[in-house]
Amino acid sequence: MRSTEDIVKSLRDALAGVGVVLPSLRVDPVTAASDEPLALVDLGRCNVRTAEQLTDVLRSLPARETLRARVRQVNREPKPR
Repeated sequence: MRSTEDIVKSLRDALAGVGVVLPSLRVDPVTAASDEPLALVDLGRCNVRTAEQLTDVLRSLPARETLRARVRQVNREPKPR
């Protein structure tokens, strides 16, 4: 399983690839320091312009059902080790 830090970096890179920067994106320090097996990702705060850009990117994605089907498929696939 990839580390939470790796996943946050991947998310940051993917968002940057579509022109969105979430300045407060990070691993949640409280859950990262706890015994919880999966730390939370803190998406943080952003300004209105960034929120609008993120909305535009999300709206440009394939139809919701297509996206949901793809997410379900990915969730069923074995994770690389």
